[in-house]
Order: sequence, then C-alpha cells, then structure tokens
Amino acid sequence: MGGCTSKPQKPNPYALRETETDPTQIPKTPLSPDGENHRRKDDVIAGKKSPFFPFYSPSPARFLKKSPSTTPSRSTSSTPRRFFRRAFPPPSPAKHIRAVLARRQGKKETAAIPEDSEEGAGDLDKRFGFSKDFSSRLEVGEEVGRGHFGYTCSAKFKKGEFKGQQVAVKVIPKAKMTTAIAIEDVRREVKILRALNGHSNLVQFYDAFEDQENVYIVMELCEGGELLDMILSRGGKYTEDDAKAVMVQILNVVAFCHLQGVVHRDLKPENFLYTSKDESSELKAIDFGLSDFVRPEAKDFVQRLLNKDPRKRISAAQALSHPWIRNYNDVKVPLDILIFKLMKTYMRSSSLRKAALRALSKTLTADELYYLREQFALLEPSKNGSISLENINKALKKYATDAMKESRITDFLSSLSSLQYRRMDFEEFCAAALSVHQLEALDRWEQHARCAYELFEKDGNRAIVIEELASELGLGPSIPVHVVLHDWIRHTDGKLSFLGFVKLLHGVSSRSLPKVQL
Repeated sequence: MGGCTSKPQKPNPYALRETETDPTQIPKTPLSPDGENHRRKDDVIAGKKSPFFPFYSPSPARFLKKSPSTTPSRSTSSTPRRFFRRAFPPPSPAKHIRAVLARRQGKKETAAIPEDSEEGAGDLDKRFGFSKDFSSRLEVGEEVGRGHFGYTCSAKFKKGEFKGQQVAVKVIPKAKMTTAIAIEDVRREVKILRALNGHSNLVQFYDAFEDQENVYIVMELCEGGELLDMILSRGGKYTEDDAKAVMVQILNVVAFCHLQGVVHRDLKPENFLYTSKDESSELKAIDFGLSDFVRPEAKDFVQRLLNKDPRKRISAAQALSHPWIRNYNDVKVPLDILIFKLMKTYMRSSSLRKAALRALSKTLTADELYYLREQFALLEPSKNGSISLENINKALKKYATDAMKESRITDFLSSLSSLQYRRMDFEEFCAAALSVHQLEALDRWEQHARCAYELFEKDGNRAIVIEELASELGLGPSIPVHVVLHDWIRHTDGKLSFLGFVKLLHGVSSRSLPKVQL
C-alpha cells in the first residue's frame, strides 16, 4: 500500500489495535511462487477512515469485511478476516449517575411537558374532589424541578393557619392523565401522603388542590437539594460515619412506611432531599407517585391451599377468612369442623401444653384472629362472652342435615364433655382452636414461637423433672424417657427449653417420638 507522509502524531489511547487472529477463523489462501501468502495489510489508525469505505469509520466491536462492490480489484488471494479492539478506559462508577443528571438538566430546558395523546382519554373522569381555591390560597413562585409527569414550583400561603409559609407545589397536568390507571395513581399518591404524615424523615404534606387543567400537591419545601447532588459533589466519597448517618435516616423512614403498610417502590438518591443547604440537615423522602398500600397479593392464598401436608393446609372455612377473599361481596364464613377437632385435642392435653398454647395464641396477628372471632361468634356465646357444651350442641344442630348424622360428626360432643361443667372464654378458645401445624407452615413461624416462649417463660414455665414431664405427656413405662426427653429440659434450672417448648406445642404421639436403639 502507499506510504503515508503525514507528521508523526502522539499515540492515541483510543486507537484501534490489531490483535492476533484466531487460526481457526483464517481462511486458507493460495501461496505465491515464493511460498508466502499475499496478505493485505490494514493500515487503520485513530483518526483515519477505512481505505475501503471512505465514508465509514470502522467500529472496534465489528469485523472488517471486504465488500465486492467497494473493494478495488486485487489479486485472487483472499485476505484473512481480522478483528480490532479499542483500548477502553476503566468504566466510571458514576457514569450512570452523570447520565441521569444530564438528562434531567436537558428536561429543565424544555419549555413544556409533551402531552401524550391516547384515544378515549377525553372520556375519563378527571375529577378528584380536591379543593379548587388554589389560586386564592397560594402564590406560586419559580420552578424548582421537573419530571416526566409534572413539575414542582415554590409557593407561599397567602392566608389561613400557614400564612406566609414557604412550600413546594407539585403540579400534575390533567392532560398527562391519559388512562384510568394514571388517574388512580395520582389519587393514591395523595391518599398515602395524607395518611403517612408524622415522620421526621418524610416530606410534610399540607393539602391537595385541583382546577380544570392541573392537580396541585402542596408539600414541605426542602431547599438543600437532592441526595444525588450531594453524592456527586463529594465525588462519591463518604466516610463510614457520614454514610451511616445517611443510611440510618433512609432505613428509618422505609421501616416507618412498611409498618404502616406502604411501599415506596421508587427509592433512589433523587427522591431524598435535604431540608437545608447544611449537610447535617435532615433527609426527607419524597415522590410517592409509584407507592402503594401493601395488600394480600392471591399468592399466599394459593400457597396455603396447595400445601401437601393436610395438617398444614388451610380448611375451606379458613380460606373464606383469608384477607384476599373475605371482603368479596360480604362473604359469610361458615362454621368449621376443624375447630372441633382442635378443641378435642386441646381438652385432652396436659396443663403444661395448655399453658404453652395460651402463650402461642397471644402472638396471633389480626388476620389470624379474624377467623377465630368468626368461629366463636357462630357458636353464639352468652352475654358474658363465653361458650359451653350447650352452645356447641346448638350450633351443630342449627346446621345439621341427614348427612351429618350419617358421618357421626356429633360424636365430637362426647370428647368435649368437660365443657358441660365449665365455660370457655374467647382467650381460651383461641388457644384451643389454633392450629400449630398451620402456623408452622408460615414464614413467620420462628417469630411466633420465640415470642410465645418468652411469654411462657414469664407465666407458665416451671422447673420439672423428666419423670414428671413424661407423666404430663402421657408416656408409658416402655418408653426410655431420659433418652427421648433429655433435650426438652434446660440443665441450668430444670425448666422447659425452647426446643422442648416447640415440641410440646406439637404434642406427643408414637409417630413423633424418635426411634431409639436400645
């Protein structure tokens, strides 16, 4: 190829380098008379265009291929394909952050927010029921931020209890609400902001307004800028103590939201603002546009019905009590045969196991107690809030058919005969009718058991010897109790251990006892 007479240039770190070719990818070419391959040498350097494609600068990520339409006629020998790589610098960890910043600055220069057009958008009801006296209540200042669905301005209250108070106003054009989902998102954002007020790391909500064109959400004005800007100003470098100060505030407000049953769903540095320019000022979580209330999703409902273990699978009546389904068309929860089976086991249990079950019942959640309250109400307790064998007998007869007589369901009454001489209040009913096996199938079983054991330690646990424990459990003389029960009792004080407590909750049967080789 022709020589190049240009002046020597400083090596370019981004120049294309030729790398060794893969022998398996090189097509064989005819040898010249002197035994050497005639190869075309590619003279591609930074700043030069391809000699074969004057209009094309070769990409480092692609192979250079000759094109029959653009490559000059040369010898019949083919040229092996070669690939090139670019000497890329190490990637910057802040690259994506800078890109976000650049896009945001570009949006700020935009004069107006583009409006999406969607067929049928004009038929949507965009009335929110918010106050319509925005212009008389607030004086709007300059724009301080802009996003995809709206922009934020500073403002000041003209009158009322907040007169003179500087605030921020999030303006959401109704023209951007082109779907029913978008309308509901705005409605939900305001509802969540109203409900969540009160945490020091949560932006304060004042009020919401609307007019024909916009929705206005009035919130606390945070003048310290975004956490993202602070991170960039420090070059992404934080001492451990400074990082802890930030993380503690973020985790505190997230935990608060979760406790209230709210998920933010858009946590990022841009959505945390400093209240003032002082770096030690408080951080505030903002932008709840994507947030939502945590509701039972149907997954838990299905999982609990598909459990292969019948002891852990919820009954049909329990399924009707599940939060996912119980509010559908005022569903009525029927009397559940399961509670009689569980009560039968409870009535035959030792006093120690009954104390353990009472401790466990005190750890039940509101959803778990809902089912038990419904069942207790179906037994029609007396005015003093207790039931007896008579209540159970009446409830069974109320729903009895000939099939019930054939299946001998009423035989359960004989196992509950001790209730003929005493009454059972709701607290004891919860202990008697709860299913330990069903609770064990939940993710939070460990928490249930630990909390129950702490209560049991205070009220029901006592020193007990192995022989007495064996008697409590009804174990016969043929069972080597010292081998079977040695880990049930703490050696330090002779009281029931946590392991023993959990095993006691499940009860003891010949199947549950370990096989001991004598």
